Amino acid sequence: MIIVIANSKGGVGKSTLAVHLAAWLNRQGHRVTLADCDTQQSSSEWVREAAPAVKAVRLDNPDVILNELPLLAQDADYVVADGPGSQTETSRALLLRADMAIVPCKASMLEVRALAKATEVLRQAQDIRGGTPQAIIILSMVGKNYRLTKDMKDAAAALNLPMADTAMILRQIYADAPGQGATVWELGARAKEAATEVEKLFREILPDARRLRISADTPKKAIIRTA
Repeated sequence: MIIVIANSKGGVGKSTLAVHLAAWLNRQGHRVTLADCDTQQSSSEWVREAAPAVKAVRLDNPDVILNELPLLAQDADYVVADGPGSQTETSRALLLRADMAIVPCKASMLEVRALAKATEVLRQAQDIRGGTPQAIIILSMVGKNYRLTKDMKDAAAALNLPMADTAMILRQIYADAPGQGATVWELGARAKEAATEVEKLFREILPDARRLRISADTPKKAIIRTA
């Protein structure tokens, strides 16, 4: 499965989502590749420290993305692609190969309304591919006491995109994690709330990506999925 973290607007937490999702999927027992398609290339550097078992690659132009993403998917259970904050052609190439698009968005009316423009390339890809990739909005970097207003819900609904129930709260620990070469799961008690939050979010949006376990009474080739 190819999952693209997509929003042409920068500063919405794409790399934080990409690295934590790749690390979480790896923690579930899956083979995971993170494709860093942003010019800053911060997520590939971060994930190499935070989750060494995750393969990290850099794809730096649309043609390479179109050619290489399917090949990466052949050798992994999940490919998580960190999209750029601009560069429409790169975003279009990613979405033409994606099975799922996760669209982070800050929780304000201005940001939700801006999604109409930010998701234009997503719409084009869905039109070309008959509805694929499926997409979901995730509110990120929101205040601890935020309240999703009816206007915001209506603006998201007008885009015909579902919104995850779980949001990512604006927490200092998310900003600290890259500098420490870690995800929130490795940062102890001060990251407990964030760790619980992202675990809940990923279980919500990827309910089938449950932890893999081989039972002592199960043949080695038979893998069962457990909650």
